[in-house]
Amino acid sequence: MVDYRIDRRSGVATYVQIVQQTKQAIRLGLLAPGDKLPTAREVVEATAVNPNTVLKAYRELEREGLVEARRGLGTFVRRSLGAAPADSPLRAELEDWAARARESGLEREDVAALFTAVLETHCPEQAAHSAPAHTPQGDPS
Repeated sequence: MVDYRIDRRSGVATYVQIVQQTKQAIRLGLLAPGDKLPTAREVVEATAVNPNTVLKAYRELEREGLVEARRGLGTFVRRSLGAAPADSPLRAELEDWAARARESGLEREDVAALFTAVLETHCPEQAAHSAPAHTPQGDPS
């Protein structure tokens, strides 16, 4: 199950946050093919977002072929992404690195910027495709 966390100050549209968090859960193996996503009602109750926003996110995931809606049953994961399980030893190393970065006084944004810079050095072919989509802050969807 996904525990969506909406950051209303991020400048990222709410539906995009839901899409990104769902993709992350799939990529980490927290959601696998066949797993059911929370209903729109469950997401609305947990996050206080508009039901149409949740449905927009789910339609986007469906358009990308990651999930499928089954009438009367719900929305289910169709395929996996990547190969970075949540219990990977690399995750433990990254956790240690992030803890050391914070202990050295770096703020969250500093840690993210440093990690992104290193990632772009090692994965330049994917950098342009993985930038998060931003919409104007005035857009509530």
